[in-house]
Amino acid sequence: MIAVEAEDSACFAAAMEAKEPVDLDYVGSFADGVAVKRIGKETFRVASQHCDGVVTVSSDAICAAMQDIFVSMRAISEPSGALSLAGMKKWCETNNAKGLNLAGVLSGANLNFNTLRYVAERTALGQKNEALLAVTLPEETGSFKAFCKALSGRPITEFNYRYAHGKIAEIFVGVGLRNGDEELEQLKVHLQECGYGFSDISDNELAKLHIRYMVGGKPGTALNERLFRFDFPEYPGALLRFLETLGAKWNISLFHYRNQGAAIGNVLAGIEVPEEDFAEFAEHLEQLGYQFTEETDNLSYQRFLR
Repeated sequence: MIAVEAEDSACFAAAMEAKEPVDLDYVGSFADGVAVKRIGKETFRVASQHCDGVVTVSSDAICAAMQDIFVSMRAISEPSGALSLAGMKKWCETNNAKGLNLAGVLSGANLNFNTLRYVAERTALGQKNEALLAVTLPEETGSFKAFCKALSGRPITEFNYRYAHGKIAEIFVGVGLRNGDEELEQLKVHLQECGYGFSDISDNELAKLHIRYMVGGKPGTALNERLFRFDFPEYPGALLRFLETLGAKWNISLFHYRNQGAAIGNVLAGIEVPEEDFAEFAEHLEQLGYQFTEETDNLSYQRFLR
């Protein structure tokens, strides 16, 4: 019998280590049904006698387990309900366990609908189907396209960038994976061979909760920038094709993309267009074949990004 707890509310694991109930300094609330600061004295006595071990799992792993339950049963559990499955998966992976008959207790499905947004965002990371990277690129025309090609056909799930005055660009990028950690290590080696500087931020909670939404701000210098929203059919390689179609004559100064699992992909792009190129650029946009909307005069853009 294996006990399972969320990493940020593991009161039983802490008590087992201390050999007595202790207070946690912090209690996470994602798996709120099991969010306890201090395990009860009698609960600890009984659990410590009958449990053969304890496994702790991350919020991302819980989200992945919720998806597993949905795919299998078309039912949605609460985070605490999926805890046992998340722990079972981790225990099997850690112990290389195969061919066993295992059972987990699904304790509840009292789900707040707003929680689904967080679950959907974090599931790919929990399943090891996505990696988040902070990558340094040369601040020059064509760098985005070259980087996309360096991914060797792997899908880009997220791409955040804002021009900053200087010779290098920092991008926040999500990359889809088919073979989890093994493929991620292969990708890292390949990017190093291509000369890219990068950091793996897949386990960086600040990056996942906040930084991904805050990449940007106002550029350090005045730009002849125009802002557009583009819609394009979502399929493998669609983002690279979009960049190739857009061409390399005009510099991209802002870029935001997130794969939402929909049939249509949405890109927000800032493009530097000198006034003398306006007519040529307008003609080029019409020839692209993508639906687009200019947002240069949008209030939110003018206030926060211009």
